[in-house]
Amino acid sequence: MTKMPNPRNRDIFKRLLTYVADLKGIFIISALALVAYAIVDATFLYLIRPFIDEGFAATPTPSIVDGIEVANTHGFKSDSNVLKIAPFIVIGLFILRGFFNFVATYGVSYMSTRVVETMRQQVFDHILRLPVSFMDKMSPGELISKVTYDTEQIARASGNTLVTLIRDGVSVIAYLGVMFSMSWKLSLCILIIVPLIGVVVSVVNKRLRKVSRQIQNAMGTVTAASEQMIKGHKNVLIFGGQKTESARFAKVNKYNRYQNMKLATVQAISQPTVMVISSLALGAVIYAASLDSLHDELTAGIFAAMLSTMLALLQPIKNLTRLNAEFQRGMTACATVFELIDTPAEKDEGTHEVERVAGDIKFDNVSFSYPEQEKLALDQVSLEVKQGRTLALVGRSGSGKSTIASLITRFYGELREGQIMLDGIDIHDYSLKGLRSQIALVSQQVTLFNDTIANNIAYAYPGEVTREQVIEAATLAYAMEFIERLPDGLDTEIGENGVMLSGGQRQRIAIARAILRNAPVLILDEATSALDTESEKAIQKGLDNLRRNRTSIVIAHRLSTIENADEILVIDQGKVVERGNHKSLLEQNGMYAKLYQMQFGG
Repeated sequence: MTKMPNPRNRDIFKRLLTYVADLKGIFIISALALVAYAIVDATFLYLIRPFIDEGFAATPTPSIVDGIEVANTHGFKSDSNVLKIAPFIVIGLFILRGFFNFVATYGVSYMSTRVVETMRQQVFDHILRLPVSFMDKMSPGELISKVTYDTEQIARASGNTLVTLIRDGVSVIAYLGVMFSMSWKLSLCILIIVPLIGVVVSVVNKRLRKVSRQIQNAMGTVTAASEQMIKGHKNVLIFGGQKTESARFAKVNKYNRYQNMKLATVQAISQPTVMVISSLALGAVIYAASLDSLHDELTAGIFAAMLSTMLALLQPIKNLTRLNAEFQRGMTACATVFELIDTPAEKDEGTHEVERVAGDIKFDNVSFSYPEQEKLALDQVSLEVKQGRTLALVGRSGSGKSTIASLITRFYGELREGQIMLDGIDIHDYSLKGLRSQIALVSQQVTLFNDTIANNIAYAYPGEVTREQVIEAATLAYAMEFIERLPDGLDTEIGENGVMLSGGQRQRIAIARAILRNAPVLILDEATSALDTESEKAIQKGLDNLRRNRTSIVIAHRLSTIENADEILVIDQGKVVERGNHKSLLEQNGMYAKLYQMQFGG
C-alpha cells in the first residue's frame, strides 16, 4: 500500500532508481526471488485444504450386522495417501522458501549498499566542488549528517522498501488468489478493507513526510552541536563550560527525540487502525461461514485454509502499512541529499591554461561584497605587485586584508566592479585548477591530515615526488630540526590535524608543503601571528626561503615580519588608506605609524 502521493515524491523515486540502473541483473534476480518466496508461502496455505479434506476424509468402515452390511460410525479410514507425502512437500517448500529468501536478501543488500556507496561518493565529491560562499553558510555538522545519516535512511528506502513492497505485495495478491479459488463469496469480504486502508495511508502520508523532514533537520543539529563541542573541547574545559554545552546539547537532543516521537505516534496510530479494519473483514468471513447459504458450500479444509490465509494476509498488510513511514523517511532523506547535489558548483568558465605564470598581480579599482551583504568588503582597491616582489597588507581585523587573498584564489565569485589580473589576464579567464596551481597558501589555520609527516608535506603534489624532494622542502622550512627527533622521522603519524605537533611545528610543515609545491605566487595569511618569538624566528627563516624568487602577498599582524617588504598597503574598512615602504610609512606618521608604536612602544 506504499504509494507516492505527489509528483515530487514520484520524481525523487524515479531519480533514486537511476542509481540501480547498472544493477538491473541483480534487481531482476532479487525481485524474482521475492516473488517466488511469496508464491511458496501461498502454495503452502493452498495445500491446507487437500491436507485436511483428503488426508482426514471421513469414510465410514462397513460392518456386518445380522448378515446385513451397515455403516460403522465409530470406525473411519482415509482413502488418501496425502498425509504420507505431506511431510516431504512441507520440507521441500520450506527449503525453497529459505533459498529464495537468501537470494533476495543478499541481492537487495548488495544493491542498497552499492546505492549508498555511490551516493555518498557523489555527495562527498560534490562538496569538494562547492563554492566557499556556500560552505560559509553551512554547518559542518549538517553536511556530515547528509553524508552519513541521510544516506543510511536512503539505504533503508532502497532496501527494506523493495523487499517489503515486492514480497508482501505479491503475498497479498497470491493470498487473495488462494481465497478466491476456494470461495469467491467469502473472499469478497476482504475487499471492504482495501478502500479503508487506502484512506488511512493517504492521510498518514502527508503527516509522515512533514515529520520526516523535521527529523532530518533535527539530526543535523545534533551532529553540529556534537562537532562544536568536540572541536572546542579544550576551551570548554578551561572556561568551565560543561554545563553550558550539556544544556545546549540537551536542547537539540530533546528536540530530536520530540520529532521522532511525533513520527512514532503517527505510526502507532496508523498500524492499529489498519489492523482493526482488517479484523472487520476477518470477522465478516467467520460470520458469513455460519450462514446456511454458504455453510453447505464449505468443507473443513476450505474453511481452515480460508481462515489461515486471512490471518496470514494480516502480516503483509501490516508490513506494507509500516513500510509507508520508512519509505517517507527515505524519500525525505533523498530530497535533502539531492538538494545538496543540485547546489551549483563553483563557476569554472575560464579556459586559459599556462604551465607557469610570471606572477604579476594587479587589482584595478576592485569593489566586492560578500553574498547576501550590501556593505562593501573592498571599496575601489587598486594595487600592483610585480614578479618576485613582496606586497604586505596590514590593518585592523575585518578591514579586508584576507578578502584580497580570497579574491586572488577565486574563493568568491563575481566582483561588484573592477578587475583582477594575473600576468595581464583576468583571473576569471583562467580555469580554476590552472589558476590555483599557480598559488601556494600558508595561513594561520594550518590544515594537516591524519597521516605521516612526509605525506602531509607531499599532499596533492602533482606527479611523482621523491623522498629527496620532501627532505629538501622540510630542510628549507627548518622543519627537519624537529622531524629528526621524532621516533619515525618523516614517517611519524601526526594524528587528526597534527594534534601530536606544536603550533610552530605544524606551521613549518605547512611551509614545507608550499615550498615543495613551488608555485610562482605565494600568499601568507598571518602565518606567524599565533607563535612564540623563538618559533617565529625559525619559521621566518623558512618563509624567507619560501618567498625567494616568488611574487608574495603577506597579510601580517606583526609588523616586524614585513619591514623588508617592497611595498606595504594599510587597509581600513575595505579601502587602501596608506601605501609605501616601512620607512616612508613611519615618516607619514599615519595609521601605520600608530600600529607600529602600539606594538613596539615608540
